[in-house]
Parts: sequence; structure tokens; C-alpha cells
Amino acid sequence: MNKLTSFLMITTTLPAVLPAQEKPNIIYLMTDQQTANAMSCAGNQALHTPNMDKLAQRGVRFENAYCAHPLSGPSRAAMFTGHTSGEVGLDKNGTPMPDSLRTHTLGSLVEQAGYTTAYAGKWHVHTGSLPGKHAFGFENLHGHNDFGLAEACVKFLQRKHDKPFFLVASFDNPHNICEYARKQPLPFATVKEPRLEDCPNLPGNFNVAPYDADVLTREKALSYRIYPTGNYTPDDWRRYLNAYYRLVEHIDAEIGKIITEIDKQNLWKNTVIIFTSDHGDGAAAHHWNQKTALYEEIVNIPFIVYSPKSRNAGKILPQLINNGVDLMPSICEWAGVQMPAGRQGISFRAIVEEGDIQNPHQPYVVSETYFFQTGGTRGWSVRTPQYKYVLYESGKNREMLYDMQTDRGEMCNLAIESKYRDILLQHRQKLSEWMKKHPLPGRISALQFIPKDFE
Repeated sequence: MNKLTSFLMITTTLPAVLPAQEKPNIIYLMTDQQTANAMSCAGNQALHTPNMDKLAQRGVRFENAYCAHPLSGPSRAAMFTGHTSGEVGLDKNGTPMPDSLRTHTLGSLVEQAGYTTAYAGKWHVHTGSLPGKHAFGFENLHGHNDFGLAEACVKFLQRKHDKPFFLVASFDNPHNICEYARKQPLPFATVKEPRLEDCPNLPGNFNVAPYDADVLTREKALSYRIYPTGNYTPDDWRRYLNAYYRLVEHIDAEIGKIITEIDKQNLWKNTVIIFTSDHGDGAAAHHWNQKTALYEEIVNIPFIVYSPKSRNAGKILPQLINNGVDLMPSICEWAGVQMPAGRQGISFRAIVEEGDIQNPHQPYVVSETYFFQTGGTRGWSVRTPQYKYVLYESGKNREMLYDMQTDRGEMCNLAIESKYRDILLQHRQKLSEWMKKHPLPGRISALQFIPKDFE
């Protein structure tokens, strides 16, 4: 028996259904590769997302929500297993889920609680689509293909339901920005090239910051296919941003089809709706496209939650959320399911419904990353209410500290200044605590990468 199997057998137990209660329907809407500010409700005037905005008006928008891992497979693994991707060996795309977790996924737990469970769209844990007609607790409504996905979800909503349902609508876009950067045909959308003067301007943090981690330059150089932007001009980046925002608008319209059906049936009265993305995109910040790095544009994701019982409708909340490991405890609480042992996420239901916007929820959240497709670098970010600490395992300036209240663009690395030493040490300690709770199986402890002194 290997270490991973032993760990999972110890920490995984069968769910217990809580006492009968009126259970809400749950709809989980997810895009792929959408950064948090790529919505007009977030103040971005370069695009228009009326359907995402409608959800924000009816629900609450968390401005400090972070993905568990800025890559599709690992991020989704955290959502549907409740574990961090590294601790269960799911930190790479294309890695099959361990057998000991397959019957204890989020879908399985909610299905066992008496829900009708259905999934449409991209799965990616590890196959692109759900394997078979029913898998991981979900009925497979529609495969990994944005065309027809919303319509499949509408048909599901139009069924006669004699018990509550849990529906996941998982869209691929704006992920097509990857193909756009490679000058390839876009799988699920069409983007028309506008006049350059109609393209968005460059972000204020377009340039690579002084004292940024140099390992990112190395990782980018190792794969032209993933990062084909090395020779991009500023005009090229403006076209890239235009295509990215148009892809977001395209998927907003698809989400609108589902919202229209929610309106027709007035499902608002008994349905919890969660909208998010698995990770963001570089979106031209720091000359970065794609994901995997721990830049704010990549790890900070949209997160909107609607609940019929919410006292916070229309508010923007500051609490720190991990949209990976915090998802399972939240949905299980709404569904009346006791969480299996070994999961360490925290439910955000009380914040959404009780109106206590001063509730800190949790003191910090961590995102982990692994450049498995290129040089194999690992990294971690720790987000606290005011600061963000970033650590990569190797390279010059591998340790960074940013003030998120004054420098959300991450242009001034405070880790190089001695006057921030105490704050730096506090964040090192938080990362150390997290690493002890979430060890990497079959590998020397990641604790060795936390600096002991200024380097």
C-alpha cells in the first residue's frame, strides 16, 4: 500500500445525510480561464457581460476569491474532490483520479443526499468529458463542447423534477484564447479582428515588474507552443486582449440562455446559483498569456453566489475564498450532507446568507502551482486580507510580497525591503502551516523551499 492510498483510506469516510429539511436546487456555472475583472460588473469598461452582471446584482460578488491551482485539471480536481491537488497527486492535467476518491466526489455526495445530479460540458478530471452516461455521481448531459451546452442545460431544467437537483454547466470559453495566441482555429467561437484603435488599451501592469521571479522567464522560454507571445508587440497584445474580452462576452451570452430559463420558471425562489471560473488568464499583465503563474490575473477568479435567503444581495464582499476546496463544504451544507473526513475547506454559506460582511471567514487562502509542462517549477501564493506572498522553489527573486490594497497589479516587490521583514516572516509561517497540512506525497517536503533568511 503506497502513501497516497493509505492517506486516502484514513481520511475518506462515507457521507452522512443530515436531518430532512427543505433543500434548495443548486446550479454551478463555470467558465474556463476567466480572470476576476473580466466582467463589466467588476468595473471593466472594455467588455459587457449583462448576464454575469445580473447574477452579481441578485447575489454577492467576492472580490478576493482564488483558484486552488491555476490550471484546469488540478483546479477542477480540488473542486470535485475537496482536496488540494498536490496532496492527492492531481497536480497535472491528464492524471486519473485515485480509485479511493472516485466514489466520494462532490457529485456522488450530493447524489447520495437525494438530489438529481447532472453535468454538462468540460470535466477535465482527467478526461475532457465525463466518461460514459453516468460518472462521478453525475448524469452526463453534454460533452466537452460549448455548442449546444446551454441548450442541454435548459432541457434539463425543463424536466419535471420531483426532488431537488444539482446542475453543473461547465463552459470551455474564454479558453479559446489559447488557440487565438497560437494562430489556430478557435474550437467554440468566432472572433472578428477589429481596427486597432477599437482594441482595449494595455493594463497598467503590462510590463514585467522589477524584482519579479526570473524563473517565470525561464518557464516561458521553454515552450513556444504554450507561450507564443515572446515576440508580441504592444499592438499584438491589444489584439489579444480584444479577442479575450470578446470570448468572455460570447460565453456570457451562452450563460444568458440558462438564466432566461431560470427566469421563466422563477427558480430564483428555491435555487442556489454559483458562478466562477477554474482559473484566470495573464490577460497581457506582465507580458503573460495563459495560466500556471501566480500573477493576480491568473489566480484571482470571478466568484458570484446567489441564495434566496441571502441578506447581502448586490454587495461586493472582501472575504477570502478558495473556489477549489471551499466548494465542497459549501454545497454539502446547502444539500444537507455531512462532509467526509480529511477535507479542510470552509463553507461560505453563512457569509452569503447571514449578512455579516465583517466576518473574516478565514485568515488566508493558498494557491499552489506546478509547471509540469515545461521546467517543473513549483510555487505557492498566500493571500491574506492585505498582502499576497508568492514563493517559487528556485531562481532569483523567487520570493515576493505585495500590498494588495495599494498594488493589486503586483509591481512593487516588498520582500526586498528590510522594513517588511516581520510581515514577510508572518507569511512564511502561514505557508509553512499550510504545507504541513497538505504534504506532497512521494516527494521531499516542500517546507525545504521556504527561505530561512533574506537571500
